[in-house]
Amino acid sequence: MDVDLYVYDLSRMSLALLGTHIDAVYHTAIVFGGVEVFFGPGVVTCQPGSTHHGAPMEIIRLGKTSLPQEVIAEYLDALKKIYTAEVGTLVVFGFASYDLFLHNCNNFSNDFAMFLVGKNIPDHITSLPQTVLNTPFGQMMKPQLDSAMRSMAQAPLPRSSAPAAQAVRPVQRPAGDGSRSTPKAATSPAGVVHMVTTLPDLNRLLSMASTKCAAIFFTSSTCPPCKLVYPAYDELAADAGNQAILIKVDIGRAHAIAAKYGIRATPTFITFLRGQKENEWTGASEQQLRGNIRMLLDMARHPHLNLPLPPQITEPAPACTYETVPPLDKLMLKMGDTGRHPAVVAVRNFVAMRSSQGAAEATLPDLGAFGALVQMATRSLSEETLFPLVDLLRVAVVDGRCVAFYAEEKQHSTVAALLHYVNDDAASVGPRSFALRLVTLQLLCNLVRSSLFARDVLAADPDTVSSIIRFLGPNLSDAGHEKVRIAAASLAYNIAACNYRGRRQDDAELVPLAEQLPLLVSVVDAISVESTSAEALRRNLLALALLVYCAPAEAETLDYVKVADVAGVVRQKATVFPRETLVKDVGETLLAAGALRK
Repeated sequence: MDVDLYVYDLSRMSLALLGTHIDAVYHTAIVFGGVEVFFGPGVVTCQPGSTHHGAPMEIIRLGKTSLPQEVIAEYLDALKKIYTAEVGTLVVFGFASYDLFLHNCNNFSNDFAMFLVGKNIPDHITSLPQTVLNTPFGQMMKPQLDSAMRSMAQAPLPRSSAPAAQAVRPVQRPAGDGSRSTPKAATSPAGVVHMVTTLPDLNRLLSMASTKCAAIFFTSSTCPPCKLVYPAYDELAADAGNQAILIKVDIGRAHAIAAKYGIRATPTFITFLRGQKENEWTGASEQQLRGNIRMLLDMARHPHLNLPLPPQITEPAPACTYETVPPLDKLMLKMGDTGRHPAVVAVRNFVAMRSSQGAAEATLPDLGAFGALVQMATRSLSEETLFPLVDLLRVAVVDGRCVAFYAEEKQHSTVAALLHYVNDDAASVGPRSFALRLVTLQLLCNLVRSSLFARDVLAADPDTVSSIIRFLGPNLSDAGHEKVRIAAASLAYNIAACNYRGRRQDDAELVPLAEQLPLLVSVVDAISVESTSAEALRRNLLALALLVYCAPAEAETLDYVKVADVAGVVRQKATVFPRETLVKDVGETLLAAGALRK
């Protein structure tokens, strides 16, 4: 995506009284993806060239950016806390608002350009205010000049200038109360260079890198050699992804950081490995920079990544799902009078339409009413009636819109009510029927495959996660029903695979570490007793592998693997299932050779 700098002239008049030559009074904006972004009455977006400033006097191609829109939007949100709209005479968010000489549109463009393409806008633009202030007339007329330019820069946009399509979208952050692990991409996008100007922001990033590695590039806008290695540093950040945090600090704007680290010259680089300073050097040698950063990444690399494991473990397959639509009329008959309830009829028609005509033709039914009916059924209807309701819900959530509804439902009340019912194995109730347990497991498989459900339930609702894992335990080892064992192993695999993707992509454990241990114990128990179903064994082995592979060093699952001799448990399966190659991959390569390397 091309990034341009639109340069406007706000003077339209002679400035000879200043006693120095000035080509123009510059106003600038950043343009990318069909949107113009600038600082005026706050941070503003519009169609390129459609503001009251008229046509730009010059368009400068700054470069290209491959940053995802959500990453750009997050950074822009951060800039909005600095480049704020004025509210009367108040200062918003603790920062001064528009100031022609200290805090203007060109400062904003410069900051945004540095983030997008790794370079500043032209110096003759950013240095103009100081050039004016260096003249006697400029010093005398400073208040009047600021007032005049402020009214022009902060004038409201014409109504027709709003962007037709919003290229910079707001960032949707994961739900959570801050006490659970959530995807760090929401606060620290991977694969990009982080621009930092304050010590708190720097300390936050270094804290996030305390279990891996980080590098700080101390640069300056007046350092030409620094700019020679900007592309290489950006490339290294992209290659590192979430394995490292690469930071850039302009010491001209971050005096406190420069003082803390004793920076006397630029470029200077400091690297950190697992929270400790590892190296420091100066100079603009691209070869040295690439060599040192790659060596740093090798030292921080998780030992499991060096193991010769099959792609079923390193690149897990998509989630296991159960999408077969049963004969809907027979399903309705099983519900009795409940099958004629308007909410049931609406969902039945939705499933039928989606199955025959596709999702685009199927209008969403009242999922809230259907969820309320399922909740009521868990309290007052028979298990024979509840089973077909859950089966109908199972095929409904094949549609991503339905998953989204139940993932966002307040307190996840429908899923929670069902889990409470199937987990109620008190003596007066007895274990739930094979059919209900099977269809509930299949429903959960269909839900967990959704990244939205994973984010808003697995990562943010520990009570529901605990209930799911509690339900899994006895079903993983149900000796009398192979289908139940396979469905339970499929659910265990879906949870483990979902958590693994969060671990590798976002450097975050979606499932709390405290809940991973009972899940692992249940999976290992199921492996130890499995003697007939190769499919159940295989899915359990994959679930075990994904819970262990690249797990953080502090994970209790790694301690359990050692204490319980899980490698031995897995290797014993070779005699019963001699054709299952995962027995060797998991039991010998991962668990015996790699799992205990902390």
